[in-house]
Amino acid sequence: MDNSLSKHISSEFDKKTLLITGGTGSFGNAVLNRFLNSGLDEIRIFSRDEKKQDDMRNRLHNEKLKFYIGDVRDRRSIENAMVGVDYVFHAAALKQVPSCEFYPMEAVRTNIVGTENAAVAAREYGVKRFVLLSTDKAVYPINAMGMSKAMAEKVVRSIARGQCKDTVFNITRYGNVMASRGSVIPLFVGQAKRKEPLTVTDPTMTRFLMSLDEAVDLVLYAFINGTQGDTFIPVTPASTILDLAVAVNELFDNVGNIRIIGTRHGEKKHETLISREELATSRMLEGYFSIPNDTRDLNYSNYTISGREIISDMEDYTSDKELLNVEEIKELLLKLPYIRNQLEGSSPTEGLV
Repeated sequence: MDNSLSKHISSEFDKKTLLITGGTGSFGNAVLNRFLNSGLDEIRIFSRDEKKQDDMRNRLHNEKLKFYIGDVRDRRSIENAMVGVDYVFHAAALKQVPSCEFYPMEAVRTNIVGTENAAVAAREYGVKRFVLLSTDKAVYPINAMGMSKAMAEKVVRSIARGQCKDTVFNITRYGNVMASRGSVIPLFVGQAKRKEPLTVTDPTMTRFLMSLDEAVDLVLYAFINGTQGDTFIPVTPASTILDLAVAVNELFDNVGNIRIIGTRHGEKKHETLISREELATSRMLEGYFSIPNDTRDLNYSNYTISGREIISDMEDYTSDKELLNVEEIKELLLKLPYIRNQLEGSSPTEGLV
């Protein structure tokens, strides 16, 4: 993040209370790493996993941290955590595609109903800003997880169009986070270190490559720059799964073969972060796409915002365009603390986010 934005955010956070739903996950930990020592008066961690909360409490030993056991499915528990809150980062969700395929109603209850509960509570308790974390799978959704997150976005946009005098609602949307728990990079690294073949679902499948710090930057950019109902998407590099596997093999000197195992339930071949319909009204802002909530009043014959034109030369924003090569992927991977730790012989989970 550039220094000016960082200073602006530090100023905005001064003497405020931040609530992170799903706060014991990768995103919550990244926010804490960056802002635990900021001017925030209080950071509330809301989740249903008491073990992860206890681990976080014992690891950080910080009086600013307050822990709330609850579930976004239960409006009463999220309302209890919302009292006196200034800002909300809503990260709580069911995220595993196969799990949501097998139990779609669980995805509905957490990702749709839970989002409505959190957003309505934020509005009713006078929260100043609410940011929903969404996913590429919400665009042209083909699986239950993507469908539920697409509906979660619709819920937030609907609330943003209503009577929201005190609360600004925004959405951020991004793809897979590199070296996050349950993602493919730790799987590949483990296999490469054991000198095993790397298991690839589909060698021509493509994925965006984004670090967790970049995901936090995106949310903070939306936090500072968003107007009511805006959605923000990062400009992100991408690669094929095969080239990613080759890059990991080369970094870890693994001469093992690559084994094709076929796609998992509900997996997409390519990620899409913006649909062609959304691109028709999107604009580019300092490395991010911005999609307004309501376009009925736009003058398309002469539409500029601070000199920034509507994007008109793309059909949609997918991961199968302008792919990194193996050397570029290796360079990107070496920026990750997890990869550097693993090359130095650290434990299999050290550096995971």
